[in-house]
Amino acid sequence: MSSASTLFPILQPVSTGLARMAAEATHVADGHGIEFRALEVRSVLNKTTSRRRLSLASSINPYRGCEFACRYCYARYTHEFLGPKNSPSYKDPALFERLIFLKENAAWLLEQELRHHDPANEIALGTATDPYQPIERTAGITRSLLEVFARQQGLRLGIVTKSKLIERDIDLLTQIARRNTLVLHLTITTPDTALARLLEPRAPRPDLRFSAVRRLREAGLIAGILCSPLLPGITDTAAALEAMASRAAEARASFFAAEPLFLKSCSRPTFLSFVREHFPHLLDDYQTRFSSDDFLSRADRERLAARVRLACRRHGLAARSTDALLTRDAGPAPRASAHSAAPAQQALFA
Repeated sequence: MSSASTLFPILQPVSTGLARMAAEATHVADGHGIEFRALEVRSVLNKTTSRRRLSLASSINPYRGCEFACRYCYARYTHEFLGPKNSPSYKDPALFERLIFLKENAAWLLEQELRHHDPANEIALGTATDPYQPIERTAGITRSLLEVFARQQGLRLGIVTKSKLIERDIDLLTQIARRNTLVLHLTITTPDTALARLLEPRAPRPDLRFSAVRRLREAGLIAGILCSPLLPGITDTAAALEAMASRAAEARASFFAAEPLFLKSCSRPTFLSFVREHFPHLLDDYQTRFSSDDFLSRADRERLAARVRLACRRHGLAARSTDALLTRDAGPAPRASAHSAAPAQQALFA
């Protein structure tokens, strides 16, 4: 087993803030070129601000860093806060997928923080890292958080993931849904397995994610599909959106949403390297589109939004006004069954 200093040289510890906590994080395990460290944190329920028009009051990320290694990931920059000021140690974008921090005592912290939480404010689980990335199988941090939520009532909780591991927690999810508003989001960027493997190297196959949506729906849960981000010239065509919407309808998705690529400067080197290698004919176009802005132009966004609305109408899917992890605007709940979520939740989305 490689030591922490072998894989990632540690700088001199600093006395305060995230950098101090990261420097003091203890080595937990290694695997597949990834190092895992236990991170002592003071809070897990965080106030959210976003340039992406997401009106989230609070967010929870059980992990810091993500194994799925999505080429377009907008959260890579968050590791920069873990190093001493002006230090280059955590500025490598690839470190986000190679050095994963596990938040200690997350369930205990959440229980304390919920005592002061306004139930009217929505909570999003999985805004920057996937709560069901592979390490969750053994670490179980996300499940421990769900156990806390299962004891609450009157909350509004949204969860987003690319993993079928969410099926493991159907028992807790149905408990949560009986007394709270719960909306589940499966991100499926493309139904093309080969393309998905290039875009999201360590995420589960698209067919497994569609299957997860169906299982969640059969359990009586509100579960929809986020086909985000839409990649210009790759996954944003009318034909591609039609194919995705068709598969979403087959899976009985509660809703279907798709938003354009949001490419922060920290993500551009990784994503443009992907384009250069696999879609070289699109490289100049991407460099032009994102030369001075993280977003596509308003005209492009409106054009794509119209395509998404049309695809939803054609396949009888509820649309979302944004790809936010919100519990509103999420489509209808399924009919009651012996194994379904509580009528109280169903009434909210009837």
